Amino acid sequence: MPRSAIINVMVQSAMKAGRSLARDFGEVQNLQVSLKGPGDYVSQADRRAEEILYTELSRARPGYSFLMEERGVVDGVDAQHRWLVDPLDGTTNFLHGIPLFSISIALERQGQLVAGLIYNPIMDELYTAERGGGAFLNDRRMRVAARRQLSDAVMGTGIPHLGRGHHGKALMDLRKVMGEVAGIRRLGSVALDLAYVAAGRMDGFWEEALAPWDLAAGILMVREAGGFITDMSGSQNMLEKGSVVAGNEVIHRALLKTLQSPVPEQRG
Repeated sequence: MPRSAIINVMVQSAMKAGRSLARDFGEVQNLQVSLKGPGDYVSQADRRAEEILYTELSRARPGYSFLMEERGVVDGVDAQHRWLVDPLDGTTNFLHGIPLFSISIALERQGQLVAGLIYNPIMDELYTAERGGGAFLNDRRMRVAARRQLSDAVMGTGIPHLGRGHHGKALMDLRKVMGEVAGIRRLGSVALDLAYVAAGRMDGFWEEALAPWDLAAGILMVREAGGFITDMSGSQNMLEKGSVVAGNEVIHRALLKTLQSPVPEQRG
């Protein structure tokens, strides 16, 4: 499949940053036994990958603005275009030697998401999407799963941990959904979760308390794979509200309805 110029720019940047992350990931296991632990090393790996992405994207498209996990807002002379970049989504997995993490890059043009990339360098899985052009996994077109019943569906979600999120609300939402579905998965990388929905590997996904760089590429990925994606209130303010519900049309509607329903009474 021939790629557009902008997707090529994103792919080349992600591949270079991915090689850096893959090398660093190979060293994490060696650090598990040290007294200091690998935490500082992983932070450095994150920053190295972000520096590569910033340098490569800036060189290819001078003047574009950035919103990045580490650097934050970087204003460019071109106010019409903005990169949203997460150099390492799934830091805890990376830290523990679990090969489920990703690079996430999205491009906004005049406030509209127009291109997205999610790359797992360990599994060498490259997810790309362009507005109006479909979504692809390693150049194979993706479509969301066709299941129509929650009872047949496998859902993804995030679970807040120490110092993060509203634990009580997350547990209530989990309780609402777990009695309705065939399974629930927690991958530890929001970008990969949404890529998996786009690829039909999971039927739906929900989570709250997310940053724009967590979501941007995945939002476009799901849309271009034929899926439906909103915030928890059912509107299109995912980047502003930091919440997301995704699936095919039927599953998205059912999942959203379940999450908005009262907490079920305790059984037995």
